[in-house]
Amino acid sequence: MITTVYRVEGMTCGHCVSAVTAEVSKVASVTGVQVDLESKAVTVTSDRPVDEAVIGAAVDEAGYELVGR
Repeated sequence: MITTVYRVEGMTCGHCVSAVTAEVSKVASVTGVQVDLESKAVTVTSDRPVDEAVIGAAVDEAGYELVGR
């Protein structure tokens, strides 16, 4: 298992958490997503490495911005 933590800007409420969780969960190989609204951290667990650009695209699809790890 690989765990990577990303920072996401723009999240302000529970709906934001749900939207990001739903979109990132659709990414191939992702086995778990934990979103911490307070720290703006998204912890992604996967069974193999996932390109940061793919996670960024999923976060973008949810309406938010991936700003790095």
